[in-house]
Amino acid sequence: MMMTAEDADDPRLQNAVLRYNIVRQSPDKPSPNMFYINPESGNIVTVISPTLLDRETLPTTQYELEIVAQDMKGRDVGLTGTATATITITDKNDHAPEFTHSLFQANVDEGATGVVVNLTVDDRDEPETGAWRAIYSIINGDRTQSFEIQTNPDNNEGMLSVTKPLDYESLDFHTLLIKVENEDPLVPDVGYGSSSTATVQVTVLDVNEGPVFFPDPLQVTKMENVPLGSFVASLNATDPDVRQSQSIRFAVLRDPANWLSVNPVRGTVNTSANLDRESPYVHDNKYTAFFMATDNGSPPATGTGTLVIHLEDYNDNAPYVHPSVVRVCEDAKDSVVIVGGQDRDVHPNTGPFKIELGKQPGLEKTWRVSRVNNTHAQITLLQSMKRANYQLPLLVTDSGLPPLSNSTEIKVQVCTCKKNRMDCSSASSVHSHLILSLLAAVLPSLLCL
Repeated sequence: MMMTAEDADDPRLQNAVLRYNIVRQSPDKPSPNMFYINPESGNIVTVISPTLLDRETLPTTQYELEIVAQDMKGRDVGLTGTATATITITDKNDHAPEFTHSLFQANVDEGATGVVVNLTVDDRDEPETGAWRAIYSIINGDRTQSFEIQTNPDNNEGMLSVTKPLDYESLDFHTLLIKVENEDPLVPDVGYGSSSTATVQVTVLDVNEGPVFFPDPLQVTKMENVPLGSFVASLNATDPDVRQSQSIRFAVLRDPANWLSVNPVRGTVNTSANLDRESPYVHDNKYTAFFMATDNGSPPATGTGTLVIHLEDYNDNAPYVHPSVVRVCEDAKDSVVIVGGQDRDVHPNTGPFKIELGKQPGLEKTWRVSRVNNTHAQITLLQSMKRANYQLPLLVTDSGLPPLSNSTEIKVQVCTCKKNRMDCSSASSVHSHLILSLLAAVLPSLLCL
């Protein structure tokens, strides 16, 4: 640094010609003459050996120099002024971080994750600087990428963590080689030595693990309505603890419709109730149940597995006619309605549907049912009827093997139709198909008489 003093006397005379001198250095270690000031320019320079000017070995990082400026070219008769120069020794990255131990050891339960060991280092450079902050890296021993190491910003320690659960049965001992560096580069004449690496030995402790189902989910195909006690599937579960001799027992965990049972030893699944594809517990023709397998370890461990049953359709649902209520006009020439067949089963146990009149005699003289397509039929009123409600018997048959038929009735409202409006307000009385049959049979005889 440079010290500058001013003198108010005439600069052309020696009264204003100044000379500088260091009269005191504090502290005076390791040498009382660490610095020198040019008497004429006031420039202060170091005169101590560079190897001794080491921030990490000096008793302090700050020195105070008492400087005297004297006019009359420094002769004794000259007047003096004093000032203090403060010099701070700053740091540079001339010390590599070093591990406090060459070997660190840790134990970790298999299947666990998180920090397993903290690695400590010494660094003589100034704390909280890039020359002091440590960066850790794993340079060998982590072939499965199961570990990671991060720097604790509070104490500069390296936190070694397990990021992927370790398996005792696969490998119960891991040896890692860890390297530490600074954020800032070292000065050119300083390098990282053997103390900047350390070995970490991680021992994996055995933990009783639950059995594992394979495959999971297990998928099978079965016909609905198979007899009770029918075989469904055989569960397969293995114990990961291959170094131990343990047995496995099976049990039902969740069976929404209570259709299944499982042999606790063999793991065979059988039906305990009727499998119904049309049940609300079946979605997209699939029924899902859950099972558990428990070993006899200490303590016991449990694993869960899924069974998906794809149910094939059996023709166990008779078809029906929709809608169940239709309206026709009392004028026979305009009285046509369309009805369709529906079935809770699936192909090929559904359509084409055959829709025809019921077997009661005489219906064909008042009504006619004709096919429209594979699923619908047309009902035609052949003669004018009194405005009222009638129950019309129909027979609908599906195309299953064997086919199923259903004798059903639909409600026919005979209404008054005028100007595209249908009035059914007085069609309140219900006439049975029997009355319709009697009318159809008796009316010709009355006309003949």
